[in-house]
Amino acid sequence: MKTHTLFSTATMALASSLLLATAFGQERPAKRNRDFNPEATAAATSFNSFTTGVKVKVKSASVAKDGTIVAQFTITDSNGAGLDNAGVLTAGPVSMSWVAAYIPNGQTQYTAYTTTVDKATVNTNPSQTQAGTDAGGTYALVDAASGTYNYTFGTKAPVTFDATATHSIGVQASRNLAAYGYPTAYTSDTVYNFVPNGSTVKVVRDIVTEAACNGCHNPISAHGGARTEMAYCVLCHTPQSTNPDSGITVDMKVFIHKLHMGSSLPSVIAGTPYWLEHRGARVDYSKVVFPQDIRNCTTCHTTGPTQSNSWATQPSAVACGSCHDNVNFATGLNHAGGPQFDDTQCATCHASTMHTEFDASVPGAHTVPNNSTALPGIVLKILKVTGATPGNTATVQFQVTDKSGNPVDITKLTTFSMVLGGGNVDYGTGAAGIRVSEKPVTQTGATLSGGTSGIYTYTMFNKIPAGATGSYTISLEAANTVTLLAGTTAQQTATDMALPYEFYFSVDSSPVVARRVVVSLANCSNCHQNLGIVHGGSRGNTQECVICHNPTLTDGTSKDTVSFASQIHSIHRGANLANPYVLGTTNYQSILFPGDLRDCNTCHVGSSYEVDNVGAVASIATPGEFTATTPPIAAACQGCHDDKATASHALTNTTALGEACVVCHGIAGQFAVDTVHARVVPNSN
Repeated sequence: MKTHTLFSTATMALASSLLLATAFGQERPAKRNRDFNPEATAAATSFNSFTTGVKVKVKSASVAKDGTIVAQFTITDSNGAGLDNAGVLTAGPVSMSWVAAYIPNGQTQYTAYTTTVDKATVNTNPSQTQAGTDAGGTYALVDAASGTYNYTFGTKAPVTFDATATHSIGVQASRNLAAYGYPTAYTSDTVYNFVPNGSTVKVVRDIVTEAACNGCHNPISAHGGARTEMAYCVLCHTPQSTNPDSGITVDMKVFIHKLHMGSSLPSVIAGTPYWLEHRGARVDYSKVVFPQDIRNCTTCHTTGPTQSNSWATQPSAVACGSCHDNVNFATGLNHAGGPQFDDTQCATCHASTMHTEFDASVPGAHTVPNNSTALPGIVLKILKVTGATPGNTATVQFQVTDKSGNPVDITKLTTFSMVLGGGNVDYGTGAAGIRVSEKPVTQTGATLSGGTSGIYTYTMFNKIPAGATGSYTISLEAANTVTLLAGTTAQQTATDMALPYEFYFSVDSSPVVARRVVVSLANCSNCHQNLGIVHGGSRGNTQECVICHNPTLTDGTSKDTVSFASQIHSIHRGANLANPYVLGTTNYQSILFPGDLRDCNTCHVGSSYEVDNVGAVASIATPGEFTATTPPIAAACQGCHDDKATASHALTNTTALGEACVVCHGIAGQFAVDTVHARVVPNSN
């Protein structure tokens, strides 16, 4: 344990300001956009030096015969040194909250010993007893150097508690270093499982991993950000917990399903909002839009957890009814199987193993038609481009097969298009900029031949611009409407989507230069699963999106830019924009991004978000915004930071020579993108 010297109030104030400069000046992450954990070194504070961070770990726990619950734990900084929870011997007090719960034998969910009584705050609904955190507990120091303590719960288990059942202790710790210039508390949470009689833990509740949640949420956190472990969440979000204001259960399996279903809930569609009141704040989940098909159960229920397959193996009225909330299992309303008075018969019809897609099994019933394995698939490939010189038409040889390699007759497809764009520095811009789309099957004035082995030759109708230089792009896109299980009661219509194929070529014998890669389709798919749903299912590749969504494209109604960088930033910023982003009749102000927009690598590839790497690209047409055109760096930034002050700042720092953004916001700048977007890591687990 480090020693300390007492300073006067004035000296402490000076120390705080010095440490603030140390933490957020010298320790800025120079070339990182991801989270960073600044560690203070020598600084003029009441401590010779200290390390930030906090980690709590429960080492053991017991329940005495009289129901007394005791947990032994450690609290340490990010270097593993023990912390004083009072903040006297080490910097910053550490506050903790504790939960004690058990899984009754023969059951799969927790019942909490620690409960609170919550009163309704907006109506006269009766109060509800809910799982919650302990009150009245006491701490006893065991070893200062290691930060070891005993915590005795204020809540006692009943003397009749089952000593053979799995018990769990959940704790969250929050270290407050605000006095030393750190505005964000450092937090940690953990869960310890044990059986009071000393036997091995055999029953756990392990359904979903944080990694699955973080595919979108980056990171998952709740109640101020201190609770990040799903094992902790389920200790309180139990069947015993009901929100008193709404009268709605906050049992995890119901709450999470309904929250993510949001605007698609049958009850919400019928006019009943889904909302909860927590500590006087009402949260309405009725506008939540899941960013992919909600039937993709395995987006959250990934492999890994002990009970990862419970979504398929344990159907129940409560779990299934959380999404299908227009089903009345007691009366049989909207349930093909009629009334079901308990869950004993659920698995009879809703088996865990799918026999055929769209059958009554749990996986079968959740088959997404567009993901059906019965779809033949469409695989596109451009073999070569000839004649693509300035002022002439390009002849394209391409191949179309199904996923088994069989040739596909493109005249039978619902849509088949060829997109020509250039130059590749920024599509559609400059005197020789072009962006056209042709349909080889129906294009007047062009020729299509071949088809043997799925190989076709097509001469485009539109010409390469006469003044073209450098590299251009041709992209193929295709989709087909397919009827699955035709003639049966399970008949489904699906869209068989091809992944667009881009082919880069030179129009003047100069080296071929591909269009820069800024975002990753794989990153988009973490949340969206399949971007092909956009534009009828044929345009599911970001490298094709930018051909049309180039600096020249604006919305015909709002006049807002539809350039890819600006559009995607604005859509995802959604509800937090200063001004509504509207395209046609669609207002994206209701969009709630589930992650943290400061983490540019959620979407971006490598350092492509850095202003240093924008390169020689064109200004953006912005007739509906503050200026008729906006330089490229400013346009990208203003996609999120869309207020007038930011636009004015950018305009002030733009001259006839171009944008000066890199001076301050470049990789080596004082206000580098990595610095202003960096997140101090609050969680130290």
